[in-house]
Amino acid sequence: MPDLGVQYAGLKLKNPIIAAAAGTTATLDRMRRAEDAGAAAVCVKSLFENPIPRRGNPTPHMRVLRPGLSDRLFTLYSYEQASQLDEYEYAELVRRAKAALDIPVIANIDCASPSAWASYARLVEQAGADAVEVKSCPHGEHLMSGDELAAAVTHVKGLVGMPVIAKLPGQLTNPYRSALDIATAGADALVMFNRFSGLDIDVETGRPTMHGGFAGHGGPWSIYYRLRWIAQVTPELPIPVCGTGGVHSGEDVAKYILAGACCVQVATAVIVEGYGALGRIERELRAWMSRSGHQTLDEVRGVAARQVVGLADVDRTRRVRAEIDERLCTACGLCHRICIYDGVDEPSGQAGAYRINQACAGCGLCVQLCPVAAIKLAPAAGGREGGR
Repeated sequence: MPDLGVQYAGLKLKNPIIAAAAGTTATLDRMRRAEDAGAAAVCVKSLFENPIPRRGNPTPHMRVLRPGLSDRLFTLYSYEQASQLDEYEYAELVRRAKAALDIPVIANIDCASPSAWASYARLVEQAGADAVEVKSCPHGEHLMSGDELAAAVTHVKGLVGMPVIAKLPGQLTNPYRSALDIATAGADALVMFNRFSGLDIDVETGRPTMHGGFAGHGGPWSIYYRLRWIAQVTPELPIPVCGTGGVHSGEDVAKYILAGACCVQVATAVIVEGYGALGRIERELRAWMSRSGHQTLDEVRGVAARQVVGLADVDRTRRVRAEIDERLCTACGLCHRICIYDGVDEPSGQAGAYRINQACAGCGLCVQLCPVAAIKLAPAAGGREGGR
């Protein structure tokens, strides 16, 4: 049976799946449910220095945008605020979680002043937290830059003995540079990335939806941005990276590991499916490991990152072209309408099927969108440089 165990910021995890800091980890009961479902660690919902987000969530504060469009295209748009506990109550929650759970408990703090960073970090360490995440809310008043986060890491690292994990904002001008700087600042691990901040608008009223302000948004579609930066930065980082965002299946976890991540954090899947999503994702990851013949995650970590090619190394030879199976074609005309290369001819005479001509660039789009799977890619005769 494959071994899913990983080492993360000095913590030994039974698998790479962590319950992310969210409403799903705001209470001891919810953290226990995450553990029972298979989470290898929990991040306690964020403690903010700013007292305003502690006042509670407005209602409603969650929307699923474009529900039913696709399992991978929906967006969870939410305005979950911070833990409603003060710093002392939060520390007590950490203490109770440590006593009740058998998995690591990671505190999560968001501060703006050096004094708060110091006092909050010491409180959660004294409460027994296994590690602490330092972060910035993606849609709060205090929008932390990479430089500010690096300074916070250095400050907290000098005050506590537990691992200090930096959770990077997703909307940085240079995530690569920020990740390297934060590692240099002393972080024991990085989480890439926090949720994006966005805005949804009711076009009938002209007003922002829900609470009337900016909100976080994420979903399965957001994984690709994260994979891109993790694959670029992990080969040069001396510390582990935890990927978060878009994890809704075991294969999503596999992609993060292949990109170079050590582990992942999950929130949206739990919110829209329930805590059982954690166990399902673990089972799917284990099945992928068995199917692929891998015994440990170390065997595959970073495999994809090492194969990413640069601009000058991309093979631009036109090696394939589309082919339409005339027996399957229903003459719906979609391929003809979407082909910007004029590579599809309309039916002529009694022939009821569309046909591919020599202008086909082999982009593959029609193959993906054909509603009856009548198109496939086949080797092109005499490969040549593509693009028009």
